[in-house]
Amino acid sequence: MTGAYLHIPFCEHICYYCDFNKVFLEGQPVDEYIDRLITEMRLVMAAHPEEEIKTIYVGGGTPTTLTPKQLAHLLAGIRRYLPFEEGEFTFEANPNDLLTTDKLQVLRDYGVNRLSIGVQSFNDEILKKIGRIHTSANVYTAIKNARKVGFDNISIDLIFRLPGQSIADFTDSLDRAIALDLPHYATYSLILERKTVFYNMMRQGKLFLPTQDIEADMYELAIEKFAQAGRAQYEISNFALPGMESQHNLIYWRNEKYFGFGAGAHGYLGKDRYQNFGPIQQYLQPLRANKLPVFEHRVLSLSEQIEEEMFLGLRKREGVSQTRFEEKFHLPIAAVYGQTVNNLIKRGLMKQQGDRLSLTKRGEFLGNDVFQEFLIDEAI
Repeated sequence: MTGAYLHIPFCEHICYYCDFNKVFLEGQPVDEYIDRLITEMRLVMAAHPEEEIKTIYVGGGTPTTLTPKQLAHLLAGIRRYLPFEEGEFTFEANPNDLLTTDKLQVLRDYGVNRLSIGVQSFNDEILKKIGRIHTSANVYTAIKNARKVGFDNISIDLIFRLPGQSIADFTDSLDRAIALDLPHYATYSLILERKTVFYNMMRQGKLFLPTQDIEADMYELAIEKFAQAGRAQYEISNFALPGMESQHNLIYWRNEKYFGFGAGAHGYLGKDRYQNFGPIQQYLQPLRANKLPVFEHRVLSLSEQIEEEMFLGLRKREGVSQTRFEEKFHLPIAAVYGQTVNNLIKRGLMKQQGDRLSLTKRGEFLGNDVFQEFLIDEAI
């Protein structure tokens, strides 16, 4: 499968934890950005006429900060230049952009069939502390409007280990999220990224977060509650009803091909991993001359391809297929990682079931430590 990711870098407000490529919406050349993004799609797909795209994901930033007219222009360009007939078409959204149905109707009219809504918490005080501008009431209105327009494939994100967040508070957010009866949920632990407000607060000693033990308890609670609600954990941070897993994200975790369009976007085609210029004007400039805005191409070595296959594949609950690994790399896993896998199984961090190698529950909690074991010392 091949996917396409489109990046819309504009936000009405910058959240305190976010390190994605984004800028304040005000004063930005939004209309030109959409025009040039469409130019990029045209140029790239003309060079890849054989590709058929199976999933589209529009993320940000905040794609729903665009006006209905701008959304229609973008979506018309997507429909014109991307070879996408049917499949999963996801749009990220903020709750406060969905308080009326006008934008939702535009998305629906152009075939968007999945929404990923950034909720993060149902506690209004915590939402303020993390720099969100919506309220929990906005979430209910947004979901109601989305369903009214005809969206049934909806996912929401929650974050745990937030400043001032207790287990009781996270439990309440989980319960309220599950009560919405959505097919898909994602929940992530707060990560302190450089160049964010929270990172600076942490360095100044002004950020007070739950302990690692409480963080682990919150994660375990999420796994239990989603399981009780029939939302199976299919990836470290993602839970879904059977058949409602995110097909686009599965492309990433299966280490398959995807195009990246927009400022700062990454793509991965064959062995070629590439990245576009991030700053808006640096992204726009080459496209004004009908040239691609690629900042860097990197052809991955066999060792790097194998490492990524393991890092990404082990995020999935089903793990890594040894047969698929051998078909892809013409090497059995045991030839590359025999001793490593045996040691991790002995330590109770991995398990083998038939053809598949996967993390144990303990391994999921120590995922980063496990992934480090799959770094290859010498080139293959």
